Amino acid sequence: MAKVISLHSFRGGTGKSNITANLATVVADAGYRVGIIDTDIQSPGIHALFGLSEDTINVTLNDFLWGQGEIKDAAYDVSNAASLKNGKLYLVPSSMKISDISRVLHEGYDARLLKDGFKELVQTLELDYLFIDTHPGLNEETLLSIAISRTLVIILRPDTQDYQGTGVTLEVARKLGVPSIYLAINKALPEIHPDDYCRTLYLTYKAEVGAVLPLAIEVARTASGGIFCQEFPEHAFSQGIRDLASLILGEE
Repeated sequence: MAKVISLHSFRGGTGKSNITANLATVVADAGYRVGIIDTDIQSPGIHALFGLSEDTINVTLNDFLWGQGEIKDAAYDVSNAASLKNGKLYLVPSSMKISDISRVLHEGYDARLLKDGFKELVQTLELDYLFIDTHPGLNEETLLSIAISRTLVIILRPDTQDYQGTGVTLEVARKLGVPSIYLAINKALPEIHPDDYCRTLYLTYKAEVGAVLPLAIEVARTASGGIFCQEFPEHAFSQGIRDLASLILGEE
Protein backbone atom coordinates (compact mmCIF):
# COMPACT_ATOMS: atom_id res chain seq x y z
CA MET A 1 0.00 0.00 0.00
CA ALA A 2 1.21 3.49 -0.81
CA LYS A 3 1.88 5.82 2.09
CA VAL A 4 -0.36 8.89 1.99
CA ILE A 5 1.18 12.17 3.16
CA SER A 6 -0.98 15.28 3.49
CA LEU A 7 0.57 18.72 3.68
CA HIS A 8 -1.65 21.27 5.31
CA SER A 9 -1.66 24.81 6.66
CA PHE A 10 -4.44 26.52 8.55
CA ARG A 11 -3.88 29.76 6.62
CA GLY A 12 -2.83 30.51 3.06
CA GLY A 13 0.51 31.96 2.05
CA THR A 14 2.67 29.56 4.07
CA GLY A 15 4.51 28.15 1.05
CA LYS A 16 2.66 24.84 1.29
CA SER A 17 2.61 24.05 -2.42
CA ASN A 18 6.29 24.89 -2.83
CA ILE A 19 7.20 22.63 0.08
CA THR A 20 4.95 19.85 -1.24
CA ALA A 21 6.57 19.97 -4.67
CA ASN A 22 10.10 19.96 -3.27
CA LEU A 23 9.41 17.25 -0.70
CA ALA A 24 7.73 14.94 -3.23
CA THR A 25 10.64 15.49 -5.63
CA VAL A 26 13.24 14.54 -3.01
CA VAL A 27 11.29 11.39 -2.09
CA ALA A 28 10.87 10.40 -5.75
CA ASP A 29 14.57 10.99 -6.41
CA ALA A 30 15.33 8.41 -3.73
CA GLY A 31 14.01 5.85 -6.24
CA TYR A 32 10.28 5.75 -5.52
CA ARG A 33 7.11 6.13 -7.56
CA VAL A 34 5.42 9.23 -6.20
CA GLY A 35 2.18 11.04 -6.95
CA ILE A 36 0.96 14.51 -6.01
CA ILE A 37 -2.68 15.61 -6.01
CA ASP A 38 -3.57 19.29 -5.85
CA THR A 39 -6.80 19.32 -3.85
CA ASP A 40 -6.62 23.08 -3.36
CA ILE A 41 -9.31 23.33 -6.01
CA GLN A 42 -10.35 26.88 -5.19
CA SER A 43 -6.83 28.28 -5.61
CA PRO A 44 -4.62 25.75 -7.45
CA GLY A 45 -1.01 26.53 -8.18
CA ILE A 46 1.43 23.66 -7.67
CA HIS A 47 1.40 22.85 -11.41
CA ALA A 48 3.42 26.02 -12.10
CA LEU A 49 6.40 24.60 -10.21
CA PHE A 50 6.57 21.79 -12.77
CA GLY A 51 6.19 24.02 -15.81
CA LEU A 52 2.58 23.05 -16.55
CA SER A 53 0.14 25.70 -17.77
CA GLU A 54 -3.51 25.93 -18.72
CA ASP A 55 -2.49 25.34 -22.33
CA THR A 56 -0.71 22.07 -21.56
CA ILE A 57 -3.26 20.64 -19.10
CA ASN A 58 -6.16 18.89 -20.81
CA VAL A 59 -7.69 16.82 -17.99
CA THR A 60 -7.75 17.88 -14.34
CA LEU A 61 -8.93 16.67 -10.95
CA ASN A 62 -12.08 18.73 -11.53
CA ASP A 63 -13.02 16.56 -14.52
CA PHE A 64 -12.76 13.41 -12.42
CA LEU A 65 -14.82 14.88 -9.57
CA TRP A 66 -17.53 15.94 -12.03
CA GLY A 67 -17.63 12.52 -13.72
CA GLN A 68 -16.07 13.78 -16.94
CA GLY A 69 -12.90 11.67 -16.97
CA GLU A 70 -10.79 9.12 -15.16
CA ILE A 71 -8.26 10.28 -12.61
CA LYS A 72 -5.41 8.44 -14.35
CA ASP A 73 -5.98 10.66 -17.37
CA ALA A 74 -5.34 13.70 -15.17
CA ALA A 75 -1.97 12.36 -13.98
CA TYR A 76 0.95 14.07 -15.74
CA ASP A 77 4.47 12.64 -15.64
CA VAL A 78 6.60 15.52 -14.35
CA SER A 79 9.75 13.48 -13.74
CA ASN A 80 11.74 15.38 -16.36
CA ALA A 81 10.47 18.76 -15.16
CA ALA A 82 11.65 17.81 -11.67
CA SER A 83 15.07 16.77 -13.03
CA LEU A 84 14.80 13.34 -11.44
CA LYS A 85 17.74 10.98 -11.68
CA ASN A 86 15.75 8.14 -10.14
CA GLY A 87 12.11 7.25 -9.51
CA LYS A 88 8.96 8.64 -11.08
CA LEU A 89 6.84 11.67 -10.22
CA TYR A 90 3.25 12.31 -11.31
CA LEU A 91 1.04 15.34 -10.71
CA VAL A 92 -2.75 15.55 -10.76
CA PRO A 93 -3.48 19.29 -11.07
CA SER A 94 -6.70 21.15 -10.42
CA SER A 95 -8.14 23.38 -13.11
CA MET A 96 -6.97 26.97 -13.45
CA LYS A 97 -9.93 27.94 -15.62
CA ILE A 98 -12.04 30.70 -14.08
CA SER A 99 -15.22 28.90 -15.12
CA ASP A 100 -14.16 25.71 -13.32
CA ILE A 101 -13.14 27.55 -10.15
CA SER A 102 -16.46 29.42 -10.18
CA ARG A 103 -18.31 26.14 -10.60
CA VAL A 104 -16.54 24.69 -7.57
CA LEU A 105 -17.44 27.75 -5.50
CA HIS A 106 -21.09 27.66 -6.53
CA GLU A 107 -21.84 23.94 -6.93
CA GLY A 108 -19.14 22.17 -4.95
CA TYR A 109 -18.60 18.44 -5.47
CA ASP A 110 -18.88 15.15 -3.63
CA ALA A 111 -15.73 15.07 -1.51
CA ARG A 112 -16.14 11.32 -0.98
CA LEU A 113 -15.11 10.82 -4.60
CA LEU A 114 -11.64 12.01 -3.61
CA LYS A 115 -11.09 8.86 -1.56
CA ASP A 116 -12.01 6.70 -4.55
CA GLY A 117 -9.72 8.79 -6.74
CA PHE A 118 -6.80 8.39 -4.33
CA LYS A 119 -7.17 4.61 -4.34
CA GLU A 120 -7.53 4.41 -8.10
CA LEU A 121 -4.48 6.58 -8.68
CA VAL A 122 -2.32 4.55 -6.31
CA GLN A 123 -3.32 1.29 -7.99
CA THR A 124 -3.09 2.50 -11.58
CA LEU A 125 0.31 4.17 -11.22
CA GLU A 126 1.63 1.65 -8.68
CA LEU A 127 2.64 4.43 -6.33
CA ASP A 128 4.84 4.09 -3.27
CA TYR A 129 3.90 7.52 -1.92
CA LEU A 130 0.97 9.85 -2.53
CA PHE A 131 1.31 13.50 -1.48
CA ILE A 132 -1.83 15.58 -1.04
CA ASP A 133 -1.55 19.37 -1.32
CA THR A 134 -4.60 20.36 0.72
CA HIS A 135 -6.74 23.47 0.78
CA PRO A 136 -5.90 25.84 3.69
CA GLY A 137 -8.25 25.76 6.65
CA LEU A 138 -10.55 22.91 7.58
CA ASN A 139 -13.34 21.74 5.30
CA GLU A 140 -14.81 18.41 4.20
CA GLU A 141 -12.17 17.48 1.64
CA THR A 142 -9.33 18.56 3.95
CA LEU A 143 -10.67 16.44 6.81
CA LEU A 144 -11.00 13.49 4.44
CA SER A 145 -7.41 13.88 3.24
CA ILE A 146 -6.10 14.11 6.78
CA ALA A 147 -8.16 11.14 7.96
CA ILE A 148 -6.72 8.74 5.37
CA SER A 149 -3.13 9.93 5.78
CA ARG A 150 -0.27 7.94 7.23
CA THR A 151 1.60 11.20 7.79
CA LEU A 152 0.46 14.80 8.21
CA VAL A 153 2.87 17.69 7.76
CA ILE A 154 1.50 20.95 9.15
CA ILE A 155 3.22 24.01 7.71
CA LEU A 156 3.26 27.27 9.63
CA ARG A 157 5.13 30.55 9.68
CA PRO A 158 6.47 32.29 12.81
CA ASP A 159 3.21 34.18 13.14
CA THR A 160 0.70 34.29 15.99
CA GLN A 161 -2.28 33.52 13.74
CA ASP A 162 -0.46 30.53 12.25
CA TYR A 163 0.39 29.26 15.74
CA GLN A 164 -3.25 29.43 16.81
CA GLY A 165 -4.51 27.72 13.66
CA THR A 166 -1.89 24.99 14.01
CA GLY A 167 -3.26 24.15 17.43
CA VAL A 168 -6.73 23.64 15.95
CA THR A 169 -5.40 21.44 13.13
CA LEU A 170 -3.35 19.33 15.55
CA GLU A 171 -6.35 18.74 17.78
CA VAL A 172 -8.42 17.57 14.81
CA ALA A 173 -5.63 15.34 13.43
CA ARG A 174 -5.11 13.67 16.78
CA LYS A 175 -8.82 12.97 17.14
CA LEU A 176 -8.74 11.43 13.65
CA GLY A 177 -5.89 9.17 14.73
CA VAL A 178 -3.25 10.22 12.19
CA PRO A 179 -0.24 7.98 12.98
CA SER A 180 2.56 10.51 12.29
CA ILE A 181 2.40 14.28 12.57
CA TYR A 182 5.26 16.68 11.87
CA LEU A 183 5.44 20.46 12.04
CA ALA A 184 7.40 22.36 9.41
CA ILE A 185 8.06 26.00 10.12
CA ASN A 186 8.65 28.04 6.97
CA LYS A 187 10.17 31.49 6.55
CA ALA A 188 12.01 31.16 9.85
CA LEU A 189 13.78 34.36 10.89
CA PRO A 190 17.59 34.18 10.72
CA GLU A 191 18.11 35.82 14.13
CA ILE A 192 16.34 32.93 15.88
CA HIS A 193 18.26 29.64 16.10
CA PRO A 194 16.41 26.63 14.63
CA ASP A 195 16.76 24.78 17.96
CA ASP A 196 14.86 27.59 19.67
CA TYR A 197 12.01 27.21 17.20
CA CYS A 198 11.97 23.44 17.74
CA ARG A 199 11.97 23.81 21.52
CA THR A 200 9.16 26.39 21.53
CA LEU A 201 6.96 24.43 19.13
CA TYR A 202 7.45 21.16 20.97
CA LEU A 203 6.63 22.72 24.33
CA THR A 204 3.55 24.39 22.83
CA TYR A 205 2.14 21.49 20.80
CA LYS A 206 3.97 18.31 21.94
CA ALA A 207 4.60 17.59 18.27
CA GLU A 208 7.86 16.84 16.48
CA VAL A 209 9.34 19.53 14.27
CA GLY A 210 10.36 17.91 10.99
CA ALA A 211 11.96 20.96 9.39
CA VAL A 212 12.86 24.58 10.04
CA LEU A 213 13.00 26.29 6.65
CA PRO A 214 14.67 29.70 6.53
CA LEU A 215 13.29 32.94 5.20
CA ALA A 216 15.46 33.16 2.07
CA ILE A 217 15.55 35.66 -0.76
CA GLU A 218 16.85 32.88 -3.04
CA VAL A 219 13.61 30.93 -2.60
CA ALA A 220 11.54 34.05 -3.29
CA ARG A 221 13.52 34.77 -6.45
CA THR A 222 12.55 31.45 -8.02
CA ALA A 223 8.94 32.73 -7.98
CA SER A 224 7.52 29.19 -8.21
CA GLY A 225 9.50 28.75 -11.41
CA GLY A 226 11.02 25.39 -10.59
CA ILE A 227 12.02 22.89 -7.93
CA PHE A 228 14.38 24.77 -5.62
CA CYS A 229 15.98 21.67 -4.09
CA GLN A 230 17.14 20.50 -7.49
CA GLU A 231 18.57 23.87 -8.49
CA PHE A 232 20.18 24.72 -5.14
CA PRO A 233 20.85 21.41 -3.36
CA GLU A 234 23.30 22.90 -0.83
CA HIS A 235 20.97 25.67 0.37
CA ALA A 236 19.66 25.52 3.94
CA PHE A 237 16.09 25.35 2.62
CA SER A 238 16.98 22.28 0.57
CA GLN A 239 18.66 20.66 3.56
CA GLY A 240 15.51 21.22 5.61
CA ILE A 241 13.41 19.55 2.94
CA ARG A 242 15.80 16.57 2.87
CA ASP A 243 15.58 16.30 6.67
CA LEU A 244 11.81 16.09 6.43
CA ALA A 245 12.03 13.58 3.58
CA SER A 246 14.34 11.39 5.69
CA LEU A 247 11.74 11.27 8.45
CA ILE A 248 9.04 10.22 5.99
CA LEU A 249 11.24 7.62 4.29
CA GLY A 250 12.31 6.26 7.66
CA GLU A 251 8.76 5.46 8.78
CA GLU A 252 7.79 1.81 8.79
